[in-house]
Amino acid sequence: MNNKNTLIGFVLITAILFGWMYFMSPSKEQLAEQQRIQDSIRQARLEQMALDSLRQAEQQAVQMAAMQADSAQLADMDSLSRAQLLQNTLRDKYGVFAAASEGAEQTWTIENKLQRLTFTNKGGFLKQVELKDYKTYDSLPLISFDPETVKFDLSFFAQNRIVNTSQFYFQPYMNGQPYTGGDMTVGENDSIVFALRLPTENANQYLEYVYTVRYDNYMMDFDVRTVGLKDVIATNADYMTIDWEVDLMKQEKSTDRFAGESVYYRSLTDKDVDHLNEQKDTEQTVNSKLKWVSFKQRFFCNVIVAKNEFENARMATLTRKSSNPRYFKSMSANIEVPYDVKAETNVIPMQLYFGPNHFKTLRSYGIGLQDQINLGNFFLIKWINYGVIAVFNWLSSYGWNYGIVILILTILIKTLLFPLAFKSYKSSAITRVLKPEMEAINAKYPKEEDAMKKQQAVLNLQKQAGVSPASGCLPALLQFPILIAIFRFFPASIELRQQPFLWADDLSTYDSIIEFPKFLGMDHLSLFTLLMTITTFIYTYVNNKQMDYSSNPQMKPMKWMMYLMPIMFFGIFNNYSSGLSYYYMLVNIITFIQMFIFRKMIDENKVRATIEENKKKPQKKSGFMKRLEEAQKQQAKLQQQQKKR
Repeated sequence: MNNKNTLIGFVLITAILFGWMYFMSPSKEQLAEQQRIQDSIRQARLEQMALDSLRQAEQQAVQMAAMQADSAQLADMDSLSRAQLLQNTLRDKYGVFAAASEGAEQTWTIENKLQRLTFTNKGGFLKQVELKDYKTYDSLPLISFDPETVKFDLSFFAQNRIVNTSQFYFQPYMNGQPYTGGDMTVGENDSIVFALRLPTENANQYLEYVYTVRYDNYMMDFDVRTVGLKDVIATNADYMTIDWEVDLMKQEKSTDRFAGESVYYRSLTDKDVDHLNEQKDTEQTVNSKLKWVSFKQRFFCNVIVAKNEFENARMATLTRKSSNPRYFKSMSANIEVPYDVKAETNVIPMQLYFGPNHFKTLRSYGIGLQDQINLGNFFLIKWINYGVIAVFNWLSSYGWNYGIVILILTILIKTLLFPLAFKSYKSSAITRVLKPEMEAINAKYPKEEDAMKKQQAVLNLQKQAGVSPASGCLPALLQFPILIAIFRFFPASIELRQQPFLWADDLSTYDSIIEFPKFLGMDHLSLFTLLMTITTFIYTYVNNKQMDYSSNPQMKPMKWMMYLMPIMFFGIFNNYSSGLSYYYMLVNIITFIQMFIFRKMIDENKVRATIEENKKKPQKKSGFMKRLEEAQKQQAKLQQQQKKR
């Protein structure tokens, strides 16, 4: 009894505790209001700092106007006085960073096995990234972004000024010492640590970008360090802002609606990978902690990664006018990074990735970068594609042509689905054998009120034949997720990029054999798509020959719809990956072979004999049949009552 009371008391205490936690925890609306208040406080502080900076700029403008008004006095100054006046003006404008506001641009190139990275002292960031193992569709060097328009700016408040690092000239350092050399090459199993430093007027106070470039890695370390700036940076500025903008350039001959070319990002709160709208220019603010932000094209991406976290970000995609003939799309991100105002030395550890959207490569970093690749939104489709990728990579490891790899992959998938296809074909064969009995049942129960009797008779007949009502559609339904998964897999596979097979010079895009003025949204003819359409027509014709549309007039429109589907597919696939059309063409050919095998395996005379034998055996009623008969009796009883009325 005591144990029972103790147990009851424990349960009640637990229930009260959980109830208190549930009712006392803030609601979503309250959390949103708290976030709004925090954002408002931060915005107010930002506006106040901006106002202080504006006042400082106004004072500088007044000084400049006064100086210009007294041009005669300025002309009388000697060179030393002029230099001193200019220095004072820069000091008023840039504070302790004034000396770094003047200079000449200089660049350094660091080359590893995979990349050629060009750094500039103007702003201290990357001016150009070339991926050495890849070319554009027209055989030009593959450059990640337009070097003439790229902008990377780290901004913060210092001495009542907004400091934008893109305005200053940084100094190169290697291993803590000034660097006076030229371009560098990373040796095998080695790395280079290269720093670009923004000094103040005090040599012991500076901000620097530290880059660690490794031999065979697309990812580099990127640390922002501040030394001795505790009394320079505003004491209430607990964050810095990264403003990164790039103009992406066209790398591929074609794209498709599933390319996913947009800004992608991963949140630390739910760890989902999300993205901006891919079909139109858009802007979005994310008020949550982030792990990384990516500017993604179909096969390549530029990513900034926080080793700790980003506070929040405002991201945008836009299409603007550009003088660059290869201009594709613009992407930008305004990211807040935490900053410890009390620390004498700060290190903000980040990473930069400039490389291919290769599933295995992105997954190796363990931060979800591979989820940028559009393998389908539904979890089942994704997991099917994970298996397809594993098999595809295994086949690719033998060094075969990718056309052969796709052929073997198709055979393996069709072999895996062989039992389902056989069951579906067997069901169709049994249905053809049962055609006379089905027609007799339709003739026996022509009225709508006899629908229950008709259904029961059909079920009895199918049971005698040993076929389930779902045996025909269920196997096809189970194959459908694989069909969708493959549709997503091939267009997203960078492995097929610029891989030739037969007449196709690039399996990742369309294999044009004829080009013509644009008509109905098309300006070319893809041969693999045409062959896929022809084989689909043949398959549809053969399949319709086996279907009995006469017994069900309502199904006759479906017959003609089946012939329209290949035409619709042609319009869609004509701009898609030729590897995808090649795969579906192979599927059709292998299906023809399977149908020939099935005909040899299934003797319809034997099926008829089996059905006759089953008719002689006593049939045990299933629970479903009993319920159906009961429903039929209730319906008959209800009809009789209605007639009496």
